[in-house]
Amino acid sequence: MNIHEYQGKDILRKFGVSVPKGFVAFSSDEARQAAEQLFEEQESSVVVVKAQIHAGGRGKAGGVKLAKSPEEAHEISRRMLGATLVTHQTGPEGKEVKRLLVEEGMNIEKEFYVGITLDRATSNNVLMVSTEGGMEIEKVAEETPEKLLKIQIHPLHGIQGFQARQAAFFLGLEGDNFKNAVRFITALYNAYTSVDASLAEINPLVVTKEGRVLALDAKINFDSNALFRHKDFLELRDTGEEDPFEVEASKSNLNYVRLDGNVGCMVNGAGLAMATMDMIQLAGGKPANFLDVGGGASPETVKEGFKIIMSDKNVKAILVNIFGGIVRCDRVAGGVIEAAQKVGLNLPVIVRLEGTNAEVAQKMLDESGLNLIAANGLRDAAQKVNEALAG
Repeated sequence: MNIHEYQGKDILRKFGVSVPKGFVAFSSDEARQAAEQLFEEQESSVVVVKAQIHAGGRGKAGGVKLAKSPEEAHEISRRMLGATLVTHQTGPEGKEVKRLLVEEGMNIEKEFYVGITLDRATSNNVLMVSTEGGMEIEKVAEETPEKLLKIQIHPLHGIQGFQARQAAFFLGLEGDNFKNAVRFITALYNAYTSVDASLAEINPLVVTKEGRVLALDAKINFDSNALFRHKDFLELRDTGEEDPFEVEASKSNLNYVRLDGNVGCMVNGAGLAMATMDMIQLAGGKPANFLDVGGGASPETVKEGFKIIMSDKNVKAILVNIFGGIVRCDRVAGGVIEAAQKVGLNLPVIVRLEGTNAEVAQKMLDESGLNLIAANGLRDAAQKVNEALAG
């Protein structure tokens, strides 16, 4: 689950991570009031007005502006609220700006990158620091890997003092800046583990001319599997920033990710879903979604899955690929038939069922009287997907 920058900074602040002072604003009047308060409390001659959307690259898209007075902050926010920002992460459709962060200006001397995430290859957390702050870390890793340091941290031991110091040394910091960076990195790691985050990314981490070390930006992603331990974080979710199909799918506990293809797929199990999408691509189509109905799929979840897939106007055919292990094939077939009857399927539907009670399921589909295309094996399913698209 993703959250906004200002929400991430509020969480980090509770764990002793240094962040600039700022206020969220939902209107231009609120932005002006926030700017007035910041100008009264700070020595800086500017405040920063930042669009709050779930995407990077806001600055290049015009979503980060400096204001030298409350009136200027009001005018900037008036133009920014309701505007659509298009960045390299939003896609061509962009995202509408519905809230802003008005923040104190910083007298920046240096910019760095600090991030923490899980390294699945080693089952360790990995602390990443780079001297190239403000840039895409993927680009740094590819083009100048010598400017990126990765430190493996055992989850049971936690971050050790020498590891935080190693990171600060790599950034070339000295004196009070070095000490402040060590404290910052240690606090960031503690926040990352305490909230069960899947990513804590500070880009850029800045050192000011006054010697302060702060998170100028903050991106916190939560591990959705651990949200049962942090139910208060559910209130931070902004469904307006998410794909409406994915929001609807989450209500039925379906694992759904929308893609830009033309073949809707419904599968049980993430591995089989990935293989199915590869098969669709090889057959000449493009997957329109990743939809995992789970090992315990019921007729109800199958029906909800069909409704979501058919809501996507780009879908020209549907492939159901189910392996009956935990869930029996006849239960899935029942859901497919019920969905076809109630939803009103008007697209070619290719159904491949293997495993427990597959023969019973096949008989149910054959006797349903519905226009469901049975497939025998992956090769046959791929061929029939291709035929459905062509025809």
